[in-house]
Amino acid sequence: MERHQVAVYVGALAAGAIVGWAAPGAGPGLEQAINPVLAALLYVTFLQVPAAELGRSLRAGRFLGAALVVNFVVVPLVVAAMFTFLPANQAVRLGVLLVLLTPCVDYVIVFSGLAGGNSQRLLAATPLLLLAQMVLLPGFLFLFLGSGLADVVEAGPFIEAFVMLIVIPLTLAWLTQAWAARRKAGRRGADMVSALMVPLMAATLLTVVASQVPKLGNGLATVARVVPFYVLFLVVMAFAGRAVARLFRLDVPDSRAIVFTGATRNSLVVLPLALALPDALAIAAVVVVTQTLVEVVGMVIYVRAVPRLLPAR
Repeated sequence: MERHQVAVYVGALAAGAIVGWAAPGAGPGLEQAINPVLAALLYVTFLQVPAAELGRSLRAGRFLGAALVVNFVVVPLVVAAMFTFLPANQAVRLGVLLVLLTPCVDYVIVFSGLAGGNSQRLLAATPLLLLAQMVLLPGFLFLFLGSGLADVVEAGPFIEAFVMLIVIPLTLAWLTQAWAARRKAGRRGADMVSALMVPLMAATLLTVVASQVPKLGNGLATVARVVPFYVLFLVVMAFAGRAVARLFRLDVPDSRAIVFTGATRNSLVVLPLALALPDALAIAAVVVVTQTLVEVVGMVIYVRAVPRLLPAR
């Protein structure tokens, strides 16, 4: 499954779309399952890197600086350049902003590793990236939309996401590592859990897509209009990420990781925010999920293209 995980993920997306169209009544129940499945995925992700490695990675000042610059300086500038050309529908614009202004903290680690990026440092940066987007997102929304729509995004869901998707999985992962270091049964258990990475990623993608496809309704044409912007974002950020990595004089594995963190977005974690919006803005959640569909296909290309964009010396 690890050798063919990209194909597994694309298959999960297709299966989710089929389930969503064939059984639209299952959408609300599947929506409730998104956070638990995502928390399990992040627990397994955190389990891959020892706590000591996380501490050392957090001391990598240039890498963290590059990650912050590419995500919270370069990305907002790229989004600002596209914003005027987005569909005039406010809910669509809000969905695009929610997803593009928030860096990914989950499967970016998997795809970066497949392309030879430094996944350990990227993993260590995830709490900082999530905290930064919690603080900065309301301000970004105010700049783009004004106070009217920025006020509908509350801090509560973000705080809940941080606790449920970062603090708890990370704590459990460290406890599991401590158990594995002391007991043979712990090592066996950790190995068994680690083998669930690909199935959990597939389950997460299937659950998200199947829960949101029934909401498309008559809005399919409207949502489809944002797809070219998501594609353009992936193309631009490949070169922008490389430029930032060179500015900070990073080595090749770190540079590849910076390209991935700049390109991948936090669609799975911000989805609960979009789902909590008023009914008049409900299409924003579908706009967020659409970015996931485009991004996963884009990551298939990135895994092959980034090593050529940043070849090993």
